[in-house]
Amino acid sequence: MSSTITKEDIDELLPEEQISLEEPPTTKDACIEHLLDLIVTTGRVIDRERALEALLAREEQTTTGVGMGIGIPHAQTDAVERPSLAFTRSSAGVDFGSMDDEPAKLLFLILVPASGGEDHLEILSALSRALMHEEVRDGLYAAETPADVQSVLQEAVA
Repeated sequence: MSSTITKEDIDELLPEEQISLEEPPTTKDACIEHLLDLIVTTGRVIDRERALEALLAREEQTTTGVGMGIGIPHAQTDAVERPSLAFTRSSAGVDFGSMDDEPAKLLFLILVPASGGEDHLEILSALSRALMHEEVRDGLYAAETPADVQSVLQEAVA
């Protein structure tokens, strides 16, 4: 992966099958499992339990609720074969312990192989930068299809 995320990277990281526009579970741990299962269904996760352990261990270190209604649980683990993203959104919001005490409504999950330290930081920072913009968040709320979600993110990183 290059030093910046491209439109093509979005397609690779976040295929439509890893995007859910259905209401996710209402608790943080169940929501993380829901997002993880989106990646599991595409065959990218070698060991679901190890991936889940890595994600929940990361949550115990510090909140992944970044504020502005955004949650980005993430982990590096050898339970995944290549960098992967999953996305869902919640109308009520999920308590991710955000610093601004707002529930997370836009939820991304990042899984990166244990050896992919730079990829991990790259994806996390590119996503965080894009989500700082209100029009990107509004676009994700308004998205009617998984392709719409990809399109919003592709525009945000272009």
